[in-house]
Amino acid sequence: MRRMVCLMRAALVLAGCAKRVRELPPPPPPPPPSEAAAAEAAARAEAERAQRQRAEAERADQQRARAAAEAEAARRRAAEAQAPPSASRPPPPAPPPPREDFVNVDVFYATNRVPARDFLSRPPGERFTADVDSGLTYGTARVSIPRNHVAGELESPKWYLLEFEEDAQQHVVLQDVARLQRAPFFSALYERVGASRSHSAFVFVHGYNVGFRDAARRTAQLAYDLRFDGAPVFYSWPSQAALSGYFSDEGAIARSVPAIEGFLADMADRSGAQDLYVIGHSMGTRGVTQAVRNLVARRPDLRGRFRGIILAAPDIDAKVFREQLAPAMRLASGRVTLYASSEDLALKASRQVNRGPRAGDTSEGVLLVDGVDTIDVSGVDRSVLAHSYFMESDKVMGDIREMFRANLPAAQRKPLQTVKLKNGMFWKLLPP
Repeated sequence: MRRMVCLMRAALVLAGCAKRVRELPPPPPPPPPSEAAAAEAAARAEAERAQRQRAEAERADQQRARAAAEAEAARRRAAEAQAPPSASRPPPPAPPPPREDFVNVDVFYATNRVPARDFLSRPPGERFTADVDSGLTYGTARVSIPRNHVAGELESPKWYLLEFEEDAQQHVVLQDVARLQRAPFFSALYERVGASRSHSAFVFVHGYNVGFRDAARRTAQLAYDLRFDGAPVFYSWPSQAALSGYFSDEGAIARSVPAIEGFLADMADRSGAQDLYVIGHSMGTRGVTQAVRNLVARRPDLRGRFRGIILAAPDIDAKVFREQLAPAMRLASGRVTLYASSEDLALKASRQVNRGPRAGDTSEGVLLVDGVDTIDVSGVDRSVLAHSYFMESDKVMGDIREMFRANLPAAQRKPLQTVKLKNGMFWKLLPP
């Protein structure tokens, strides 16, 4: 009974609580957000939207780039598949070669020197001996000229500058010597002459005390300093290349006259040169003048064939030249030029040895010959011997250059001063 009463009281209490709960008013609604908060939420939403757009654009760009790369790779594979098996990609262009401080001058040569037995294994300057050969050897030589070359100089190592080896950047160097048979030689010479603007060639015959090496170097230097665009050629006879070899050299040049004659005839017949010059120096003028004298006597058709004959410091007896040689020179060429000096010590020594005045020595008077332009160059050579002026004096080379360019006689060449005498005239090249 008591338990029943307790349950009834509890039920009445719970019923009263429920009634009070129903009677309480509802909670108020949340306040609306402020304007600043709304703006911040909107900005945040806009930033999130822009970020999503950028990410989508980047993904699209990556997809397009990937597709383009795949397409290019497919195109290359297709091209390679269609190419013939031997096709290959061209190599990349080679880098330009470094600028060299020298230029190469190629010259032609003929010689009656005996070739060395081990010709190719020797240095270029030692491939010919000083022995007289019964036949001729032909070929080409390559000589390098430094870009800082001084006109008239034959730059060589100087011991007092502690220079003991040749350097192409500083010296005139014989780089190579090759041999050719007679027919290929004249074929190459003909082609060289034909490729030149002047269609010309000169033959240089060196003097006493000159070896093959220096003959090649001098010829290249002459061609370079004269700005000669034709074919430079030299004839090297068997000089001993020694100061003590004067009498041996006299015998060698005398024995070489027939060979020089034959070579000049071949040059006239086979070189293709419209303007063909012959230049002799010192003892080499003996070979030139005697060969030309024989040539015009045996081959009258070659009279007048040579554009010019230049005799520089001729080591020839003056009387022999005037009476026996000069007339033949005039028949061979319309322009015979003789350079002489009163300061040439080499010819003064030759005068003592040979007991007679030399054609290239003016110390006892200038040699005057009809049809020969004699030019006195005393004072232009400052070297000890004053014997190589035509190769070492820029003024003399300038006169030769003018002769080559326009074939003017001495009377019309501006650097020359006319000197008239009772028995003729000569010309004077004034010193610098």
